[in-house]
Order: sequence, then structure tokens, then C-alpha cells
Amino acid sequence: MNLARRRELARQLLDGYVHGPAASTEATAQALTKVEDAATIVFVEGISDQIALETVALRFERDLLAEGIVVLPIGGAHALARYARQFGPLGAGVRLAGLCDAAEEEVYRRGLTEAEVGAARTTVELEQLGFFVCVEDLEDEFVRAIGPQRVEELFDSQGDLGSFRTLQTQPAWRGREVGDQMRRFFGSGSRRKLRYARLLAESVEMDKMPYPLEGLLDTLERPPR
Repeated sequence: MNLARRRELARQLLDGYVHGPAASTEATAQALTKVEDAATIVFVEGISDQIALETVALRFERDLLAEGIVVLPIGGAHALARYARQFGPLGAGVRLAGLCDAAEEEVYRRGLTEAEVGAARTTVELEQLGFFVCVEDLEDEFVRAIGPQRVEELFDSQGDLGSFRTLQTQPAWRGREVGDQMRRFFGSGSRRKLRYARLLAESVEMDKMPYPLEGLLDTLERPPR
């Protein structure tokens, strides 16, 4: 696949989303312009999580923005406490929900406690507050749901399979679990994590949807407690 075609595929996948060196701050700024009339704000760590969640919502025929739900990429888990204070019970009083990686679960718990959203001692209690945890991260959830063979087909469709094979031969990654190799590959290229967030979200079978995504969307259908 030639470079022009690969760039066109990337452009199509990222249509509607910011990307580039300042993407993280720009994505947060864009989402913040939509929160004034929001009934619910969903905190996610980054743009790839936003893309995946909004893509999956569309597959469930959900228009989150029309429902008053704004997905806010906060630029990392440690920003949660600040935004939860701003929009939660100590601030605007908006209903909050969210998604995080397993490694950031404790950060989310502390942030929600500090912002007086609620004290969650367990993952189940965190879910009761509307916050769901991916194991290990959302890419890992998708790889297990879709299967490595299908993920490799996605790599091939984007002209990336050769690059992935090269990563697999590198000393640091040779012999590692294929799921670990794929997660590394998603995060190792410019815009790659963002592009594959949409591809993975579009490719997973509906009856195999990762639990954190389906659980979060189910929570967002229920009225606040």
C-alpha cells in the first residue's frame, strides 16, 4: 500500500477528532465547550478512549451528545480530581461517569473521594458510581474480544502488518505474548492509537463488546441515583 493511500485511510479514521502534537489539550478544550448544558459528563483518560466510546455508542444507536452526555478526555488520570471537583457535587453538580485503565484505578478512586463524588473501596463500588475499569487497558479489552487474527487483518487493511511484524522481531518484544505486542504497536506510532481505537470499536462483534464499554453505556441509560 502506497503512502498516499495510507494517509487517506488515516484521515478518514480521524475525521471529526483532533490529532497532532497538541491533540490532548485541544480535545479537552473542545469537549469543555460542550459541557454547559450537559446532563452527564463522562471522563476518559485520552482521545483514543473518547473515539472508542463514541464509536461503540453509535453502534448501539446512541447519540450521546443528543442525550446530554459529553465525553471529556482529561489528558491523564491525575486530572480526574480537578475536573470532578469542577463538575461534581462541589461544583456544577453534573452527573459524572468514566472509564480508566487498570493501572489508574486507584488514582480514580482517590480523585472521586477528594471531589466528594463517592468513596469506592472496590471495583464494584467504583462501577456503582458510574466508573468502569479496563483490564489492562481498552486496547487489551478489544484484542481479547476480537482475537489476534482479526487484529492482524486490521493491520493488513491499513498497510501496517509489515511494521507489526518488524516490531515482533525486535529483541525487546520477540517471544512476548501477541496481545502485549499489539498493545505496544498501537502506542508506538504517530496517531496509530487513535486510528485503531475506531477500527477496533467498529470491528468487535456486538455480543462480544468489552464489559467496561457496555457497562458504562448501560449505566448512562439509567437515571442518576
